[in-house]
Amino acid sequence: MKKISFVVPCYNSEAYMERCIDSLLIGRQDIEIIIVNDGSTDNTKKIANRYVKKYPNLIRAIHKENGGHGSGVNAGLKEAKGEYFKVVDSDDWLDSEALKALLNKIDGLDVKPDLIVCNYIYDHLYEKKQKVMAFNNVLKENKLSTWNDLGFFRVSQYLIMHSLIYKTKVLKKCKLKLPEHTFYVDNLVAYQPLPFVETILYLNLNLYHYFIGREDQSVNEKVMITRVDQQIKVTKLILASIDLENTKKTSKKLYRYLIRMCSMMIVISSIYLIMINDKEAMDKRKALWQSIKQMDSRLYRKLRYFNLAGLTYLPGKVGNFITLKGYKISKKIFKFN
Repeated sequence: MKKISFVVPCYNSEAYMERCIDSLLIGRQDIEIIIVNDGSTDNTKKIANRYVKKYPNLIRAIHKENGGHGSGVNAGLKEAKGEYFKVVDSDDWLDSEALKALLNKIDGLDVKPDLIVCNYIYDHLYEKKQKVMAFNNVLKENKLSTWNDLGFFRVSQYLIMHSLIYKTKVLKKCKLKLPEHTFYVDNLVAYQPLPFVETILYLNLNLYHYFIGREDQSVNEKVMITRVDQQIKVTKLILASIDLENTKKTSKKLYRYLIRMCSMMIVISSIYLIMINDKEAMDKRKALWQSIKQMDSRLYRKLRYFNLAGLTYLPGKVGNFITLKGYKISKKIFKFN
């Protein structure tokens, strides 16, 4: 069995997919690379087929009709044969030395964890600036842990998809299936499977380069404003995907983290609605909170009055000003988009 299945969803990725795929090839016989061509109209299909021809025992290609990023992940997960599973977006890449160290570590493990956590890097390639997001304050290095061992997360720290390497069977057990034609579904990958994870291993490796800088990138601020309805949709899917009270019985620390992530999803939706700043946007923000209240009144109270999300629902223009000011300060410090 291969150690890791790397799935690379591609849509019109001819300009950068080779950098991504080449960064994975260092794994050689220990990995498989599944390129998912999601109905591209450029040379993505041709490039994918060229890699398959050159590395037939290492790379497979799936060519499908366009269904969006989530559809690509679903297709890759269905075909994955590796013990572990990781999505690498086609405009991102992995550090070769960190990947070698990761594979060597997996090879030497007596007990294989359900989840491996590594660092990721906000890579502003064009500006030649980087920001490493590490988790050595959250989890002990090179030690098998459980959710009850979690330390304290800093404001900027979240276990986003780029930091996570799941056992493939965990994703299949939780029946992960992402919605099609929907942006920001990576948040579901970083949320829905977590209660199915029993053991965690943190490796202090700067593995994943998260490219920031393309104007058409989904996390570009201007793009996110135009796709705020997609963000709201994913936020609602996240809120409905886990029985939080049941999770609380198993691990209060995991429960608190999941609440924190729910809060951040609401924060992101709210901030971009405030940026739009018209009646329709404010009505959408109100409707989001009302939907949470109707779904789970206890969760509503916790998010509204005891988490960061509540600070994005302050009344009036002054409240909106405070929210945007906090966002701009955070963006300047953490350089997340």
